[in-house]
Amino acid sequence: MANRPSRDSAAADEFVRQLQPLQLATGPTGDAESPGPFGGIAVDVETTGLDPDKGRIIEIAMRRFRYNRDGFITDIGQPYSWLEDPGEPLPGEISAITGLTNADLLGQEIDAPAATRLLTSVSFVVAHNSAFDRKWIEERLPDARGLAWCCSMSQVDWRARGFDGRTLGYLLMQSGYYHSGHRASADVDALIQMLRHQDASGQTALSEMIATGSASSWLVRARGADITTKDDLSARGYRWDVPKRVWWREVADDQLEAERAWLADHIYVRAAKPKASGPEVEQVTPRTRFL
Repeated sequence: MANRPSRDSAAADEFVRQLQPLQLATGPTGDAESPGPFGGIAVDVETTGLDPDKGRIIEIAMRRFRYNRDGFITDIGQPYSWLEDPGEPLPGEISAITGLTNADLLGQEIDAPAATRLLTSVSFVVAHNSAFDRKWIEERLPDARGLAWCCSMSQVDWRARGFDGRTLGYLLMQSGYYHSGHRASADVDALIQMLRHQDASGQTALSEMIATGSASSWLVRARGADITTKDDLSARGYRWDVPKRVWWREVADDQLEAERAWLADHIYVRAAKPKASGPEVEQVTPRTRFL
């Protein structure tokens, strides 16, 4: 009698997802007619810590891509990456996360002119956490300051696309892929792959990100808010800026007046004991966002 899978086994298979290694080939993607008329570049950095004023970049990776008016990536360029000696021993936790050792970094240096040429050769730069990566890159590559930036983590509604989270590795796994370790070049490829994602209507994540990222918005800083209002601010979506010691939130043009009204009613009302009369408001664009 031939062996047949049991009913329980067949049911279990419905909950099994097979992951494939992510391998992005250089050249046309096949997603749309090649080559697209527009260019972007995906970047990622590995660092010795979280604070650009105290740490150093130890690896930077980047890869250009071309896309069309509908937001489909048509071509993927060759990968670039550089290591850099931070001039001090790596913290143990950084070695554990990245797999890099002091020996790997000894005497290594980023080719700053080449990296800058790549960054300035396209319409925009994208990272999966641009609020982190932009500061590090502009500190290390000052001639690349002032470029237009987008963020694939904060400017795409991944939950609406059916994902449970927005960390890059988790998004990639939910898409059926995995990459090799926490290295900058692997994260760049994962980022590009996720920008190719299409929702139920066929809109790509890249198209959504560009639409969100190209619009101007406003940084609202609740300067002078009393410490007793921190829970209200957090629930509203404000985040604490450690260096500037202020709660802040970014809102779209059409949300600004509603945000001012909410702050007046909850944060700057006399009963909340504010130390200022109102928030600081600053308009941001793709060239000034994530600083």
